[in-house]
Amino acid sequence: MKKLENKIAIITGAGSGIGKEITLLFAKEGAKIVATDLNEKRLAELEKETSSYEGNIKLVKGDITKTNLIDEIIKVALKSFGTIDILVNNAGIMDNFQGIDEVDEKEWMKVMDININAPYRLMSHVMKVFLNKKSGNIINIASIGGLNGGRAGAAYTTSKFALIGLTKNTGFLFAKNGIRCNAIAPGAIETNISESIDYSKFKDEIKDRIMPGMVLNPRSGKPIEIAKIALFLATEESSLVNGSVIVADDGWSAY
Repeated sequence: MKKLENKIAIITGAGSGIGKEITLLFAKEGAKIVATDLNEKRLAELEKETSSYEGNIKLVKGDITKTNLIDEIIKVALKSFGTIDILVNNAGIMDNFQGIDEVDEKEWMKVMDININAPYRLMSHVMKVFLNKKSGNIINIASIGGLNGGRAGAAYTTSKFALIGLTKNTGFLFAKNGIRCNAIAPGAIETNISESIDYSKFKDEIKDRIMPGMVLNPRSGKPIEIAKIALFLATEESSLVNGSVIVADDGWSAY
């Protein structure tokens, strides 16, 4: 029997990188999936790669920061598959490594809306389903930037610290309701998240503080390596793991 046979999963940021690998792996293990992404081209490519799972994967294009999209995602999952078992909050963006002295409110709010407000809204919606059925599983893709202060700028760092806090609080509060909530904190992973970074905005003093730590990174991971951890968290193999953060950085943050 496949590990996620007939489990219903919502996966955000599913068009590329970690989200795409989670979608492909979950589908291979028997999950029925609502996959969402902002990028239409990437969703089209995902659709081709998952053609053999026709009927078991529903694609929803849109901006995860919009409440109407959140409503649509939940509606598609319930209408298509009848329930929701797993939520994977993967969608996220980086900042430009600005300190609190230079990050403007527009960029701050953009990072917060995608990295923490969207997960909050989705978690709030699926929790109603989970509480009703007394079971559910939430997996948040955080970052070692949510455990350390020198891996990104003020906005990204704050958003990932908040996501880890939300993970721990949710895991603790709802453990007796059959609901688990965990996070994965990847280090450097070979994804397209760097597309959201404008390196021209880096100040020399920021480079001097950030770059020395970068050279300590043993290696960059592959998205599939994070997907395998997500699969572990999605199954009963991790039944005692709750309110936890699994660091996946090949020892980078252990220094």
